[in-house]
Amino acid sequence: MAPTEESGAHALRDPAHHPLQNLVIIGSGPAGYTAAIYAARANLSPLLITGFQKGGIPGGQLMTTTHVENYPGFPDGILGPDLMDRCKAQAVRWGTKLLEVDAISVDLSHRPYTITTSDSEIIRTQSLILATGASANRLHLPHEDDFWSRGISACAICDGATPQFRQESLAVVGGGDSACEEAVYLTKYGSHVHLIVRSEKLRASAAMADRVLANSAITVHWNAEVLDVQGTDWLEALTLRDRSSGGLNQLAVKGLFYAIGHTPNTDLFQDQLQLDSKGYILTRPGRPETSLEGVFAAGDVADAEWRQGITAAGSGCQAALAAERWLSHHDLAVTVARDSIDPEPSGTPMRTATSDADNYSQDLSWQKGAYALRRLYHESNKPLLVIYTSPTCGPCHVLKPQLKRVLNELDGKAQGVEIDIDVDQEIAAQAGITGTPTVQLFFNKELKNTWRGVKQRTEFRQAVESLL
Repeated sequence: MAPTEESGAHALRDPAHHPLQNLVIIGSGPAGYTAAIYAARANLSPLLITGFQKGGIPGGQLMTTTHVENYPGFPDGILGPDLMDRCKAQAVRWGTKLLEVDAISVDLSHRPYTITTSDSEIIRTQSLILATGASANRLHLPHEDDFWSRGISACAICDGATPQFRQESLAVVGGGDSACEEAVYLTKYGSHVHLIVRSEKLRASAAMADRVLANSAITVHWNAEVLDVQGTDWLEALTLRDRSSGGLNQLAVKGLFYAIGHTPNTDLFQDQLQLDSKGYILTRPGRPETSLEGVFAAGDVADAEWRQGITAAGSGCQAALAAERWLSHHDLAVTVARDSIDPEPSGTPMRTATSDADNYSQDLSWQKGAYALRRLYHESNKPLLVIYTSPTCGPCHVLKPQLKRVLNELDGKAQGVEIDIDVDQEIAAQAGITGTPTVQLFFNKELKNTWRGVKQRTEFRQAVESLL
């Protein structure tokens, strides 16, 4: 049977009886999932803590990327979230255990090492692979908080399709690959895109730079920086400074998207591991070993230079092989026996079909589209969770399975509907959606709660249970 979108996660349920783990991997981008694939194939039964909110979302930065065109094996490119789905399915197929929570503290003072999760679970492990990645930077403008999610976003891929940005002037700050990709992406929705670059040239790859410079819908502002933002209820303009002349000018835009680099997610390891001056984990040159025995690092958390999906995956491979050798050398590995030599195929994730008069059902727990929303809103006597998504929104990709799990746990006492804001633009506008994912909870035709962004599953469940 093909797995559903939420299948494959194996949560630890009894923190008092956790066995000592061979290997725990913290982080679930290309580095974390690749390390898990190699460790699982070595019969080490690794536990991977995917993360949930702290330091980003499960799947890492590729979850906020549209087409990945430089990952080998996909000649026509692949969507970032789809690539991470495949990596996750491959890791689970070979025996990786997934824990979809945040690691909130790590004790590296002695072995076995100890990790505490956001579910208050205590996990002990002989070895660790740290693949926590990096987080998008902000500009910290004087009025940035006033317009965050009301015109300012750190993810054009997530929020570009929202109604407020359509046929409006938009701006992207940055000069690297991410900034160029986001500028090109936003031309699908905005009337014009302004790319604000602090220097006199783009840092992006030649292919991405060429696309920007050849696109008549994009204007590049060289030697420019954003000083502040203005507006009333929504962003209306930027104050720009010319770094050469010092002159100021106003730029009328309805959206501002940040693509200005990242900070390594190393808060958990401060004062426990050797870090460089920028906060990246120091490893042996060309190797994954850190300053502590049995602790390895992979991906962007230890890479201030390359920061590519393929280099992260390669370093995840190195970290898993090094961890396996270290465990074997110290006679610490407890390998698992497989029921069969070759595990069952992972299958293709099932997608929810858009509801219409033929396939709509009053009793289904999860449906999609405007038709189902209208019918359930007017006819259902159960709490209704509505998630507004966009096609390439990585956080939406993460949150939908969590909401489905909530509905399954409630055993039919509530229902859910998914609305694609790219398809159902009018509904999104009427609902006042300013970014994705947004979740609204209705009961008896009344709006009870609104959530923006990824939240813990328990928060949604408690809100629904309060209505039952």
